[in-house]
Amino acid sequence: MQLFWFIPLHGDSRYLGTATGGRQITLPYIQQIARAAEDLGYPGVLLPTGRSCHDAWVAASMLASSTERLKFLVAVRPGLMSPSVAARMAASFDWLSNGRLLINVVTGGDPVELAGDGLHLNHAERYELTDEFLTVWKQIIQGQKTTFKGKYLDIQEGNVLLKGVQRPHPPLWFGGSSEVGQAIAARQVDTYLTWGEPPAQVAEKIAAVRAKAAQAGRQLQYGIRLHIIVRETTQAAWDAANDLIRYVDQETIDAAQAVYRRMDSVGQARMSQLHGGSTQALEISPNLWTGIGLVRGGAGTALVGDPETVAARLQEYADLGIEHFILSGYPHLEEAYRVAELLFPKLPLQQTHRLQGDVLFAPFGEIIANDKVPTVAG
Repeated sequence: MQLFWFIPLHGDSRYLGTATGGRQITLPYIQQIARAAEDLGYPGVLLPTGRSCHDAWVAASMLASSTERLKFLVAVRPGLMSPSVAARMAASFDWLSNGRLLINVVTGGDPVELAGDGLHLNHAERYELTDEFLTVWKQIIQGQKTTFKGKYLDIQEGNVLLKGVQRPHPPLWFGGSSEVGQAIAARQVDTYLTWGEPPAQVAEKIAAVRAKAAQAGRQLQYGIRLHIIVRETTQAAWDAANDLIRYVDQETIDAAQAVYRRMDSVGQARMSQLHGGSTQALEISPNLWTGIGLVRGGAGTALVGDPETVAARLQEYADLGIEHFILSGYPHLEEAYRVAELLFPKLPLQQTHRLQGDVLFAPFGEIIANDKVPTVAG
């Protein structure tokens, strides 16, 4: 298992749906999160994309200079950037960061936002464009002088001269819940991502993509995007979950859900169906809570519980074939520490980074009476 963290480029807070407890997204703040993630042993971070966010490429470039090992999962946007420009951006970032780039392929799911960026294709057309984009991008970033004439792209001798570190290219990650999205993932990418649906639904997705990949003669890795609310006791965790939405009212929920309904993203529709815009019965599967999705688009579910329980739920997803877990929590700085301290010791992680003195993940605590090293309680 690999546990990634999240850089909140669209805002951070102690509470959802309110300015109370909110934090400005400044460079020093996201640097704190990135450095904490690296020191704690997270191998990488996801940076979100969209008009509500600071630009992910700009942010990742600034954070790369203040970290040494941390990898950055950054979006390319077919239709909003050309494949040749995206290939040169990726090659430059990969080279200058010494191979710390991961590529998140995002087709976009909000027609209103996409129209504001000048993209006027429907859902199926965007995925067709994405297929062409990735075909061209992979050729160019590998140094091939590429000429391509498709339905959407007309590339004449596209090329990149300065190559990146990773071969054949930085790994491609992609999330798409529709039939066409799964088909493109099977043909084109390295890691297929899903949002945090109940295990049975995730199992169906993985089986469908795995079958499509086998038909293409390929094998993929699989990842999941989840929020985490873990506390030392189950009651404390559920109290924290309820506290997170203490200021969320029905008017705010209705306004958010109206925006999500206009989207043509199958994944977003599946997320919204989990709670139906209601605060009743938010636990839809053991310890899987949909409260975040009431007012947040995209990943809207959280695993809630004590460390042993949350670790067991994560293992259930791992048993389905999930290797990469992209996690987050509010506020992201404090929760990066909490998740590392409470969950990491309970999981079979690939993380190998140790701090000086072979202390795993985090400092061992305050020295007692000047010379006594504290031990773990319990």
